[in-house]
Amino acid sequence: MQQINIHAAKTHLSSLVEKAAAGESFIIAKSGRPLVKVIPYTAPEQPPRIGFLKGQISIPDDFDDLDREEIIKMFEGEYENKYENLT
Repeated sequence: MQQINIHAAKTHLSSLVEKAAAGESFIIAKSGRPLVKVIPYTAPEQPPRIGFLKGQISIPDDFDDLDREEIIKMFEGEYENKYENLT
């Protein structure tokens, strides 16, 4: 494994990052003493979010019509809040 002086690492950081991303590990040292090991980062695989509840829930066929009259009354200012005076 290649060992690079910290001064050289600062000077050639971009190319060293590219090498690490390509899978080449290396060690950064100060005064010949190893300080850190640089290895490529591998992100954990994320499960797909779209459709993750497929087959586990169902939406009623009249979903778009639920509480239609109540919603219309709200927009027209005729709605009475049944829970307004509850404490």
